[in-house]
Amino acid sequence: RPSPEEALQWRDSLEKLLQSPYGLASFRSFLCSEFSEENVEFWVACEDYKKTKSPLKMAEKAKKIYEEFIQTEAPKEVNIDHFTKAVTVKNLVEPSPTSFDMAQKRIFALMEKDSLPRFVRSEFYQELIK
Repeated sequence: RPSPEEALQWRDSLEKLLQSPYGLASFRSFLCSEFSEENVEFWVACEDYKKTKSPLKMAEKAKKIYEEFIQTEAPKEVNIDHFTKAVTVKNLVEPSPTSFDMAQKRIFALMEKDSLPRFVRSEFYQELIK
């Protein structure tokens, strides 16, 4: 469990929140409770994808991320604009560590603007800073 001081830093930094295993788990639980966990799951999948060294594994993961989060009617479709989706699809012709960067940045910004403030106001978070 994080110290209240550590948890307090998450209010101002989604990055710090996502870097903390406990913070990430708490944030994910909160989003699950609102049925909106696809953004954080996409972000985590992208972080994992970027660490992939083997081109074969990278292609497999890229396909899985695309099918799960990007394609229209995907089971956990993330909310990205048409331009970002088009760029991402084009990047997947030859998967590279940066294929999802634009989409991941958009989703990060969305979580920062929308999900983080709701999390900070939640019971989940209020318990952590006591």
